[in-house]
Amino acid sequence: MQKILTFLLASLLVACSTPPQRNDSRPSAPEHSRSPIIKHNEPTSHLPSPSTDRPNQENAISETRRNDVVMYAMSLADTPYKYGGNSVESGFDCSGFVGHVFRHELNIALPRTSREISQFGQALSLSEIQPGDLVFYNTRRSPFSHVGIYVGENKFVHSPSQGKSIRIETMELKYWKNRFNGARRIR
Repeated sequence: MQKILTFLLASLLVACSTPPQRNDSRPSAPEHSRSPIIKHNEPTSHLPSPSTDRPNQENAISETRRNDVVMYAMSLADTPYKYGGNSVESGFDCSGFVGHVFRHELNIALPRTSREISQFGQALSLSEIQPGDLVFYNTRRSPFSHVGIYVGENKFVHSPSQGKSIRIETMELKYWKNRFNGARRIR
């Protein structure tokens, strides 16, 4: 599995050597076959801890769909950061980026801020993180002030800050290790 993910990541990086197109050229599914947007509007803090809360097959997102999330997120590399941004055309802040990817790939509408997003889904330990899961950081002296999407091999993709663009980072950097707040799986 890890070799396959490494191959897919390498293939994407080669394919991304040209700027991504800024419009979605994928054909739309017929209106009647689209799944409705799932709105997450209730916190899940009442759910059991990660060691006892295992996803059931009905609600789990397939590995294929999780890889679609990762591939689409990485295809947006070099899109500029914009505070409050939530579109490909205008740019993204971290939560706008994550929200856009989940809406685009899974028809899931997430809350607008990283702190609000951190209250949804299933809490995970570091050893449980899989591609497509969300990782949270304290970057503004405030817990859960930054969010990104885990892509595998201790790396995540995110929209970092003003003057920068969406990019992949290693979680092994001291900066990120010291600011890690946790991870969540959105189902």
